[in-house]
Amino acid sequence: MDVEEELGRKYEDLKRFIRSMGRVAVTFSGGVDSTLLLKVSIDELGRENVLALTGTSPIHARSEMDEAKETAAALGARVVFFESTEMEDGNFLANARDRCYHCKSRLLAAVREIAGREGYSFVLEGSNADDERDFRPGRRACLESGVTSPLLDGGFTKGEIRTLSRTLGLATRDKPSEACLCSRIPYGTAITARRLEEIERSEAFVRSLGVSRVRVRHHGGTARIEAEEKDFPMILEHRDEIAAELMRIGFTYIALDLHGYRTGSMNEEE
Repeated sequence: MDVEEELGRKYEDLKRFIRSMGRVAVTFSGGVDSTLLLKVSIDELGRENVLALTGTSPIHARSEMDEAKETAAALGARVVFFESTEMEDGNFLANARDRCYHCKSRLLAAVREIAGREGYSFVLEGSNADDERDFRPGRRACLESGVTSPLLDGGFTKGEIRTLSRTLGLATRDKPSEACLCSRIPYGTAITARRLEEIERSEAFVRSLGVSRVRVRHHGGTARIEAEEKDFPMILEHRDEIAAELMRIGFTYIALDLHGYRTGSMNEEE
């Protein structure tokens, strides 16, 4: 069986699996994975049998929430936005390496409660097969909560999810993977609303200059900017503006990471 046939088989299995549930709630972030999952659920079950649930929080950039709203509207999905409560959890705020476990546990508990209240027995979430290869403490929360991960269980890789998204005409097909703002803070450094806001404002400013992908890692008084190498000239061209704005936001030192943009760079620190 060639690659295209294999993906087609997986897709048919996914559709059959979702149809078997009748009614589902989908944890929805507006990213590539959850958008595909929501789209297939709506196609197979009808809009009236699918509920999208999205947690809002200071750990997510407002631009991400705006995009999630636009994506849900484009799909014609019924979506409920609710305030997640990880910022009330001392274990989460301490920012140990299992931070994501505490965050996801609270999120999924809220999702379960809302889904049950609305009459949805099945809750789906968008982990994929590639997530198994990375450090993902939030996965334990998924297993403990009893939610279902059809893309992971079906063996869908990120590349396959993007391929299906293109076939289905989804606007998220080429959307970069996004992590919450907490991922910019080193483990062991407390997560605070102020630090999250400083990160969000800094990244928004750098993007406004035309930089396509950026992370501003928060090291106390130092902002470490990660960007793709192709954007280095633009950042250096605007270095005075960037330095002035990030200092206004609250940083003392502004650094450009010569390794460039990469996901999970905080996991490199021991």
